Amino acid sequence: MSVEEAWAEVAQLLPAEPPAEPVDPGDLVSAMERTPGEVTFVSGQEELQRMLAHPFAAWRTFLQPSQRKIAYRQSYSGPAQVTGGAGTGKTVTALHRTAFLAGRADQPAPAGPPVLLTTFTRNLAEALDAQLGLLIDDPVARGRIEILNVDRLAYRIVKEARGNPVIADSLWLRQRWAEAEGAGLAALAGAGPSFSPVFLQHEWDQVILAQDLRTEQAYLTCLRTGRGRPLTKAQRSLAWQAAEQVAAELKAAHRSTFIQLANEATHLLRESGRTLYQHVIVDEAQDLHPAQWRLLRAAVPQAPDDMFISADPHQRIYDSRVSLASLGIQVRGRSRRLTVNYRTTQEILTWAVPLLGPAPVTGLDGEADSLTGYRSPMHGRRPLIHPAATRQEELATLAERISAWLASGIEPSAIGVAARSSSLAHQASDALKAAGIPILALAAQGAKNAVRAGTMHGMKGLEFQAVAVIGVEQGTVPAPAALTPASEDPLAHDHDLQRERCVLFVACTRARDHLYVSYVDRPSPFLP
Repeated sequence: MSVEEAWAEVAQLLPAEPPAEPVDPGDLVSAMERTPGEVTFVSGQEELQRMLAHPFAAWRTFLQPSQRKIAYRQSYSGPAQVTGGAGTGKTVTALHRTAFLAGRADQPAPAGPPVLLTTFTRNLAEALDAQLGLLIDDPVARGRIEILNVDRLAYRIVKEARGNPVIADSLWLRQRWAEAEGAGLAALAGAGPSFSPVFLQHEWDQVILAQDLRTEQAYLTCLRTGRGRPLTKAQRSLAWQAAEQVAAELKAAHRSTFIQLANEATHLLRESGRTLYQHVIVDEAQDLHPAQWRLLRAAVPQAPDDMFISADPHQRIYDSRVSLASLGIQVRGRSRRLTVNYRTTQEILTWAVPLLGPAPVTGLDGEADSLTGYRSPMHGRRPLIHPAATRQEELATLAERISAWLASGIEPSAIGVAARSSSLAHQASDALKAAGIPILALAAQGAKNAVRAGTMHGMKGLEFQAVAVIGVEQGTVPAPAALTPASEDPLAHDHDLQRERCVLFVACTRARDHLYVSYVDRPSPFLP
């Protein structure tokens, strides 16, 4: 670190007020006694081992000193943000902040509970709900908190205004974009290359809906930040016509996308002049779309402690890229960074961080985000990397590895299996069932003590003592269908590659103690 970076990290741990009495800097015991709740004395190795033997879920609410200082600060003058690499405790900090604000909120918001805890997907929201249940056992305090993902919030607001919206499924929407492209709306007459349906859909999502552009003139003059292929005015006009055609077909079919719902819900709140919450806490914020951010901004009045945001741009696994300041959410001066990973061993981090590649990453505040100082105080085994000749061999070895973990005393529910595609995750589940290993999908409800399996995307926000990541070979990671051709938009292609790197990094850093990675034939180019 530079001197400035080192001082910034140390300063986060300093007390708000210096001790009233003179301090002997050599008296370590007195120093620990002056920090109640942050130091636990144990009598020896046996007591420490008993603490570590607690069920893995119990560790998911543990808060260390730098996190506690952020979570339990009496007040922030406006939106506040905590960032940090995987496993640095951003989510648990957000959960404790949620509990703190709920305990302080003595009046309900006009429309219900005063505190909203939200995130990107329903699975993540359900994981937050379960984790908060470990932290709060007071039903009154729990009743002051609503947990739901942003899409459900938008859906509910629109439903109250005009009845149940129908969400357009992705296949139906792809067909509409293919028809728009095939109709010739997206190609210049006799000049210039045509646009693919994927390019058009991304232009709609990442420019038109992202900026909530309502007229062709607004689109013709807007900035297309993040889009690498420049468009002439005539090409923009044709792209707008394609978007208008698809939007008209959605309206005629009485269907909407979730991003459209977010924009509609925002307008409904603004037109009514009402807000819904006193405090909004956002976890995994790096994946939210600009339209979703506008909705959250409209749902809570601007005031001290209005928004608390947890994010890591190095774990961005969807297409959204935003600048919070441009959306009326100013976190500069109220942003804190966590650098110590208390979930994953240093051996796993040393192997996993290079998966991200050398490309610079921009944070939600518009400034470069760095993993400088990112480390773990815990040590353990190096990740195991297993090449297989066939898929059958890979799955058979996976069953052997998980059986060995179970035999060593690891709980089934503390083991996760991840694959890039849902079809490969299903194959892994079938192989484990055949080997007599209890297995459930990542999104499965209930507390059954079973190994969990799902996609790399589905691993987001989860933690396991041991993780197996399979199918990390060429042709699968990165997923070819997830990449924009470099010839069509080189900047989008680079963004897609970086997103695929993040997806693999996220899956691997869900592991606390053990990481096993396998592939068939040739390894992914991302692997160290």
